[in-house]
This record gives sequence, structure tokens and C-alpha cells, in this order.
Amino acid sequence: MKILKYLLLTTFSIAVSNFTYAQFQLSGEFRPRTEFSHGYKSLAMEDQDMSTLTSQRTRLNFTYGNEWVKTRLVLQDVRNWGNQPQMVTNENYATSVHEAWAEVFFIPEFSLQAGRQELAYDDQRIFGNVNWFQQARSHDVALLKYKKAFTAHFGIAHHENDNITNNYYDGPDAYKDLQFLWINKTWKSNSLSFLFLNNGVPVMEGTDQVSKYSQTTGGRYTRKFDKWSLASNIYFQTGKNKSDKEVSAWNFLFEASLKMGLTGGYEYLSGNSYDKTDKVYAFTPLYGTNHKFNGYMDYFYVGNHLNSVGLNDAYLKYAFTKKKFSLNADLHYFSSAGKINEDAGKYLGTEIDLTFGYKLHEIAMMSAGWSSMFAGESMELL
Repeated sequence: MKILKYLLLTTFSIAVSNFTYAQFQLSGEFRPRTEFSHGYKSLAMEDQDMSTLTSQRTRLNFTYGNEWVKTRLVLQDVRNWGNQPQMVTNENYATSVHEAWAEVFFIPEFSLQAGRQELAYDDQRIFGNVNWFQQARSHDVALLKYKKAFTAHFGIAHHENDNITNNYYDGPDAYKDLQFLWINKTWKSNSLSFLFLNNGVPVMEGTDQVSKYSQTTGGRYTRKFDKWSLASNIYFQTGKNKSDKEVSAWNFLFEASLKMGLTGGYEYLSGNSYDKTDKVYAFTPLYGTNHKFNGYMDYFYVGNHLNSVGLNDAYLKYAFTKKKFSLNADLHYFSSAGKINEDAGKYLGTEIDLTFGYKLHEIAMMSAGWSSMFAGESMELL
């Protein structure tokens, strides 16, 4: 008993000592959302009724860190109201792990962060956490991180099934192998980023599995002035797709914003044309927060419109905030980048998005939105 008491006291004293020099945070999130949908992501049929769906995201966040290590664990439950029995007797809807990582510092400027984690860079066009969707996005990846005169992240991921007799991967993720390098330099009024992503998708060739690699290279530049700001992206995609076809695609964005809340911009994502089939010309935003771009109706690049005719998106946005109230109004004009067919025009449609927010107090807010797509005839063809 004396030995046991000594061990317990020793363990307790170590824990107290660790907490003396570290910080532990516990937080949570409860986010129910009701959506009324008619023609969302795809044009509604003439006799299609409106749907009403309520989903909920519940999270419990644990964060612990000191000068040598940081850790984070995010437990998450995402469900639609009614998809679990009132008297549940099984674990089919168990809580999942959204984040579970540890970061170890070799020196204050250089660290290794490994585990399940969100990847969000720049404006989240190529890598984003997709936070609007209840489940969001996280990766199983290792990151080497450097931060001093500039910031650099080198990430690497490799996926396989749990059968140790082979190296196959046919799991749910979009890649088997992934490597990327992100570098950012920020000055007083300027920010410049560079991204290189090598994306390997598994493909069976006979009895062997190989990775077909595509490369995305580019970056983002922003500049702030006294009363306005500029932002631009440019990315190129090369390599090969799953069908071993050569990829030659690109993405360009330019926008200007006034401090009064008005933003105007244009984005181009290259696409395929019916009369040009020698290569894949359709740009793929890969792992970005695509709901953030090209309208909240999600007609483009949100599980759809991939390997299609691309997109021209000219937009005008207005953001207003006063005390606890916020209002956002967005207008998008869409047209195809490639040719749909010989007779079809390029105009796809016009979209209006309105969102409202009200902050009840420091830990709670309410929001609402209304979006509508006014589609052209070419949208019906797609």
C-alpha cells in the first residue's frame, strides 16, 4: 500500500508539473441546420417537390500544448434528424474522429505535425477544410513545418489497405499518394504564396496497381492599399488522369475589394470542348472548399462538373456588418469555358445568393440564406 501510494503521488505531481507549463483547452460546437431545397446542385424536374432536411454537426474539441508539443483531438457526430431510431440499439452512427494529431517542435522554428488534420491554405481553392458542409474535410498526413523569415509546409501521405501481403488501396479517399510544398512570404501590405501538389490516384493495370500522377503548380498574391485591396490566383495542372490521358488545364482568379464591403472579380477554370479531345483540358480544384466559390447553389465542382466544360464566373459581392447584424449579397454570371456542342451557346445561368447573420451573444449566432439559380438553355444540356 505504501508503494502504491507513492506511485500515485508521483504521477499526480508530474501531471501538475506538466499543466503548470502547458495550456489545455476544451470547447464544443452544436450546429443544427435546416435546408429547403428545390433545384440545388442540379436543375429540378417540373414535377419535383421541395425537400426539407435538417442536419446537425456536434463537436467536442480537445487542445493541449506547451513550447515543445501541441496536440488536438476533435470528436464529431454528423447526422440527419430522423436517421437514427429513438431507442437506438447499435453503433451504426458512432462518433467519428475529425482531427487527431500531434506537433513536435525540434526547434521553435521547425516542427513535425502528423495525424488526421485539416489542410487549409490561402483562399482554400486547392486545399480547404470545407467547413460549410457538416462533415468537413480532413487528411491523414504528415507535415514538416518551418516558420521564421517565411513559412513553408511540406506534406506527404500514403494510403494502403490493411492487407500487409500487398500494397493495394481501394479505400474511400481520392488519392493513394500525395506530396505537396506550400511556401508563403508576407510583408506589411503584400502576401505571396507558392504551391506544388503531386497527386497520385490508384489505377489497376492488369494485376498490378499503379499511381497516375497529376501536378498542380501555382500560387496566390494579395496586396492591400488604404481603401481597397487586390487578390489573384493562378494554377496550372499537368500530368495524367486515371485513364492515362495527358492533362493540360489552368485556373485564374482576379478580384478587387473596397473597404466599404464591395468586391468584384472574375474566375476562369479551363474545360473540355466537344471538338478537342486530344488532352484533358478541364481543371480540377481537387481538395478545396469549392462551396466558397462559384455560388452557394453548388452547381460547379461540388461533387459535380468535373471533367466537363469548365467555367467563367464573373461576380459582384457586397458585405455589410453593423454591430451584431451582417448581410451578404452575391451575384454570379456563369458561362462555359469550353464548347458544349456545335449549336449550344456558352451562357449557363445567373445566380443570386443572400445570407443574413445575427450574433445572439459571444458563443451563439443565427444565420439564414436564400439562393436561386436562373439557368440558361445550355445548363439544361449539361
